[in-house]
Amino acid sequence: MKVLFVVCGEGLGHASRSLHLGHYLQQQGHSVHFAGYGKSYDFMEQHKCSNLHHIPREVCLEGEDGFFSLKKTLLCSKWIVLDMALSAISISRLISRHRFDCVVCDTMFGGVFAARIHRVPVIFITNQNHFNGPGSTTNPVWIILNFLVRRYLRLASQIIVPDYPPPYTVSEYNVIVPPGEERDYHFTGPFLDLDPGRYTLTQSTIFTSFGGEPYKLPLYQMLRDIADRHKELFFDVFYTGTTLPESSENFASHGYVPNLYEHLARARIAIVHGGLTTLHEAMLFEKPVLIIMDPNHPEQQNNARKIVDMGAGTSVDGRLATCDVLEKKIAETMGCCPRPIRNIHPMIDGRKKAAEIILGAANRGQH
Repeated sequence: MKVLFVVCGEGLGHASRSLHLGHYLQQQGHSVHFAGYGKSYDFMEQHKCSNLHHIPREVCLEGEDGFFSLKKTLLCSKWIVLDMALSAISISRLISRHRFDCVVCDTMFGGVFAARIHRVPVIFITNQNHFNGPGSTTNPVWIILNFLVRRYLRLASQIIVPDYPPPYTVSEYNVIVPPGEERDYHFTGPFLDLDPGRYTLTQSTIFTSFGGEPYKLPLYQMLRDIADRHKELFFDVFYTGTTLPESSENFASHGYVPNLYEHLARARIAIVHGGLTTLHEAMLFEKPVLIIMDPNHPEQQNNARKIVDMGAGTSVDGRLATCDVLEKKIAETMGCCPRPIRNIHPMIDGRKKAAEIILGAANRGQH
């Protein structure tokens, strides 16, 4: 089979999980192409991804003072209809040129249109179709988005949620399966090909990663200030943007590293923004997490709520994040004991289940 992965470029989680699943399909003898933009394209290129194509971006995430800004994002995304059309045209050309048997869209919407036009089966990967955070049900932007996204997803052949089945579903509050569509949603489990037993596990660092968005830099500077005040703590810090606060004796700044898991294995806790892939990785290494939530980012808020429910970490609203607050939260997180999940992960085998759904759709499309 010949499969095209179309990958969202906002953050690194989409690219990471698509590579895991795509490489699994390649190991099974299938031909796989990848298409992306922004951070995802850079990430896949750094991983020497073969058959890589550049496509236009669809959405634009913006922020200020260290956090996601809904107002700035809406302003930046004012041409989203045109951007989606350009994305669909670009993907349509790829389908015409390479004659794919199936298109897999990881939170990329133009690819769904393109695949339907060419009558090619299309699988949509997402961990969110519900955009209200805890206690927030009246924001008209999220209400409209909920309505549009859930109906748009009906255009896909199948929908894969790359998360564990209950009771381990981290995205439980972010995915609402509409009545009558239960057979279309598949909680396959994560696509991670990860065995923590291959790494030396210690508890010596504070692993920190917020992705590569420039508006996150103030948070990194705040943690650098905490490091200066607490020489007994060692911060291992990762950022894929252009600049980071300078390293010191207990604050190590990193850009891209080839194997992030070696660093995560050494962590006592992980400070993250609450993306699903990163949370799965921390759970597999049994590392408690401190989630610093963007005030207007319901996915992070809902993931944080579930992580706290599971006893796997703590969270703090970014608006309340000061050096003093974060110091207390770091100490609190160090006292958390995540539920062991590494033995469950291989039995669920998310890559195998997702691959079976993709290949099943491709086979049906040929008849």
